[in-house]
Amino acid sequence: MRLPRKLLSVIAAVLVLPLLCTTLWGCHGSREINDFEIPGGFDESRRFEIVFWAKNDTNINQRRIYEQAIADFQEIYPNISVKLKSYTDYGAIYNDVITNISTGTTPNICITYPDHIATYITGENVVLPLDAIMDDPAYGLGGSAIKFDAPSKDEIQKKFLDEGIVAGRQYALPYMRSTEALYINKTYVEAMGYTVPEIATWDFIWEVSEKAMEKSPDDPDLFKVNGQNIMIPFIYKSTDNMMITMLKQKDAGYSTDKGEILIFNDTTRELLEEIAVHGGSRAFSTFKISSYPGNFFNAGRCIFAVDSTAGATWIGSHAPLSDIHESEIVEFETVVRPVPQFDPEHPQMISQGPSVCIFNQNDSQEVLASWIFAQFLLTNSVQIPYSGTEGYVPVTRTAAESAEYRDYLSRRGEDNKTYYSVKIDASKLLLDNIDNSFITPVFNGSTSLRDAAGDLIENVVKSERRKETVDDAYFVKLRENVTKLYRLDQLEVSEDGGRALGKLPAASVWLLSGLAAVWVGIGAYYACSLVKKKKEAAGQAR
Repeated sequence: MRLPRKLLSVIAAVLVLPLLCTTLWGCHGSREINDFEIPGGFDESRRFEIVFWAKNDTNINQRRIYEQAIADFQEIYPNISVKLKSYTDYGAIYNDVITNISTGTTPNICITYPDHIATYITGENVVLPLDAIMDDPAYGLGGSAIKFDAPSKDEIQKKFLDEGIVAGRQYALPYMRSTEALYINKTYVEAMGYTVPEIATWDFIWEVSEKAMEKSPDDPDLFKVNGQNIMIPFIYKSTDNMMITMLKQKDAGYSTDKGEILIFNDTTRELLEEIAVHGGSRAFSTFKISSYPGNFFNAGRCIFAVDSTAGATWIGSHAPLSDIHESEIVEFETVVRPVPQFDPEHPQMISQGPSVCIFNQNDSQEVLASWIFAQFLLTNSVQIPYSGTEGYVPVTRTAAESAEYRDYLSRRGEDNKTYYSVKIDASKLLLDNIDNSFITPVFNGSTSLRDAAGDLIENVVKSERRKETVDDAYFVKLRENVTKLYRLDQLEVSEDGGRALGKLPAASVWLLSGLAAVWVGIGAYYACSLVKKKKEAAGQAR
């Protein structure tokens, strides 16, 4: 007897649920992909379509650069078709990759971060290790068989290249690099009687920020509207970077290269206590609490804004991409400085920015086609125009030292569309401080630890504003809550020194088991209902 379609749907749901639970209880799934072996040559008689996922920050110029790069590349390699999918958020790329790993539908190439790659590689042979192919004489970086002027390994800034090493292997190429910058309203700082230093200390930032919350003796209404102080003197965009950078400057623990978590230490608490004070006075706030710092900065409602150098085109009185209405913008002078320091003689600033990774496929020729295109993204024809869209810097010395790029930097301030002064100053800041930049250890779970670091700051600021008592008991509870929220106690060190997410908590297992039981009950109930209806129908037929 053929079962009714609805009953089949219920049975299918009941059968699929355990499989779903198995996926949730395990890792992200895996694909049976063979180890990649470099082909003896590239087969130009075959046609390939490779999929490229990229982020463009809603910046139409960036998308146009990608499109031009693809067009130029396909003129050189007409048998390789590149299909571009644009995103406006790295998190969306990460989520889509995770979703597609288990189904074998990942892109060939994507713009991503090493933290994300650390999770991708928990699936076997998912991401292509680049160590061997980078050094291949024919198809490696700048290899003899590449049909365009690709940079050699030595021409890529070593510090940027090393950021793509995950679990001891090279899994990514750097694409663009940025750092964080301190954007200062120089006009307001000087109006308060201070001089902008070349490198601001944390003490200087806190002092000026607190001063701005008071009445200025020279101009009591400097920061007042209808008698109310409208200033949020200091806003930090990324509190995870803030916590990580402060710990690095203090030479305090965050995590080891093997992924051992060290963030819960005395220095962390001391920093949080200081931050809480200024959060409570409302001299300090964050993006999550108040919104984008550039908007407050451009409206004259923020004196110090810390944001990525890549965001420089949104910051300042004449920012070409300002997000607020023209009528709200206040005229002032903007200067760009390194993020606040504890020791100005030995500055430390985080290195960040997108990288490129390649996903493995069973067709080695398809992987080789992807690798060739990845190299094209490092050529001057892509690196120089893309770095001009925002406050990025090229990742190759070839591009950074080229006459074209030096000319771009020299034309600072010629116009606000192409040569916006704040944007170029932000780029120069990183170029001058590459040796002072640092990265955090990357492992499966490092994204969770990063989020936890920022959440510590968000929590103490909110608590202080709510007039909660921030004492020993508070910090014990904060640690417990953050640990549980980000499953830091569920991270297990693997044999190779990386980390893997441990088993789901018992509560989650019980929840999923309960859901399965509910579905089974629904299926049984529905089946009984159908049987009863059939008997009633049979009785009526008699």
